[in-house]
Amino acid sequence: MGYDVKQAILDAKTALGIEFGSTRIKAVLVDEQNNPIASGAHDWENRYVDNIWTYTLEDIWTGLQDAYAKLVADVKAQYDVELTNIGAIGFSAMMHGYMVFDEKDELLVPFRTWRNTITGPASEELTKLFNYHIPQRWSIAHLYQAVLNGEAHVPQIKTLLTLAGYIHWKLTGKKVLGVGEASGMFPIDIATKDFNARMIAQFDELVADKNYAWKLKDILPEVKLAGEDAGVLTEEGAKLLDVSGKLQAGIPLCPPEGDAGTGMVATNSVAERTGNVSAGTSVFAMIVLEKDLKKAYDEIDLVTTPTGSLVAMVHCNNCTSDLNAWVNLFKEFSEAFGVEVDMNKLFGTLYNKALEGDADCGGLLAYNYFSGEHVTGFTEGRPLFVRTPESKFNLANFMRVHLFTALGALKTGLDILFKEEGVEADQVYGHGGLFKTKGVGQGILAAAMNTPVSVMETAGEGGAWGIAVLASYMKNKEAGETLDAFLANKVFAGMKAETMQPDAKDVAGFDEFIKRYAAGLAIEKAAVESI
Repeated sequence: MGYDVKQAILDAKTALGIEFGSTRIKAVLVDEQNNPIASGAHDWENRYVDNIWTYTLEDIWTGLQDAYAKLVADVKAQYDVELTNIGAIGFSAMMHGYMVFDEKDELLVPFRTWRNTITGPASEELTKLFNYHIPQRWSIAHLYQAVLNGEAHVPQIKTLLTLAGYIHWKLTGKKVLGVGEASGMFPIDIATKDFNARMIAQFDELVADKNYAWKLKDILPEVKLAGEDAGVLTEEGAKLLDVSGKLQAGIPLCPPEGDAGTGMVATNSVAERTGNVSAGTSVFAMIVLEKDLKKAYDEIDLVTTPTGSLVAMVHCNNCTSDLNAWVNLFKEFSEAFGVEVDMNKLFGTLYNKALEGDADCGGLLAYNYFSGEHVTGFTEGRPLFVRTPESKFNLANFMRVHLFTALGALKTGLDILFKEEGVEADQVYGHGGLFKTKGVGQGILAAAMNTPVSVMETAGEGGAWGIAVLASYMKNKEAGETLDAFLANKVFAGMKAETMQPDAKDVAGFDEFIKRYAAGLAIEKAAVESI
């Protein structure tokens, strides 16, 4: 393989994807078959300055340059070749947030990331106005909150962007966003695959009395679909990315996307009736819808795939933290007896023990709320374990209830989709730490959703690989080839996935548990108020 890959690099038959996650900037280079052939990463942390979660512009550029330089070094080490040209490039980043610039292209206020929960009044008012759920982290909520606050910078705004859009703009000179990323700024009209014109007009009317020089459409970026051309790397952009000055200008870039969209691509879930669940410290599910929902729900965010199909997203703050804390307690217990334990074996043993428990966890109840949980209406949390004298309290049920509750808030949101809206999913992909122990988290998710759940051998390189695949799709697609078809035939065709069907007994058990979970929320509320 070595020689062929080297030739592909020399012939620029490659695609580069770079994703800005909240703790890591990752670069992945793929060959013509979309296999990762080199990578580089840079760790970074957000800062909390003046009550705002932010990253400085210097953090952004030094981080990007470092991740790219490490990728170049990896290419040199593996293939003994200097990276000077690339077939196509794509950028993605954590979605939402607020970056605004004046007419001199100067940043007006420090970048406000998606983590900030400072836009409550704006979020509520816009949700009512549009009859469409506008979460606090969306760019439009940040903009309107700045209006409500009477912030001095608002009249000077010329450009409103997200992090991915900002980087793309600086490297190409073009203010564009992929539709999936755009859907986290402002609602998308699924018919036009562009920002919703009716809602834009409603917003302009809402702020008309302020007499700003701008109208909303003027400051928003242009929306593009996956596969469309989004500009090329300028001379200036090439120097910004590669400080050594060796990278050539003129490389085409695909539309910049958000981490939700690249996650859909990386798990092959962009087609209607498919979905994916990412379960680690937090958990979210995304289901690609066949049609609009009947009404707006606070528990459900609507975004789109990179091709502009509507996606319902249920996002929960808490997933495995409490479960991990209990596993660590068992580790301490073992070590107190002088038994050194391998953590993978400990997780595997305890997770598998859960499979021996009663379907409904034997009447046990737990809440994994390290922090608040929007879906169930909590602004802060207290991890809790509760049982009655009659509950069947044993290790199997104990582990089972903590696995169930890791998906409890998620199940609450998904039940709205599946039971109230009649949404159907044929296939869901699971990825993240919850699925490491074979067959356990996967089976429990299948029971919670009553849907087949697949886990791929390669949860791959994640979002950075996903955006590299989108760059590759733009460059290598055949006439009329859809993204769904490209993924099915050219990216995932040979990949093995293990699929588990929902077990009817477990589905009934989870439904029993969730009734107890809903009834017991009063206990969680009392805990927050009392301790």
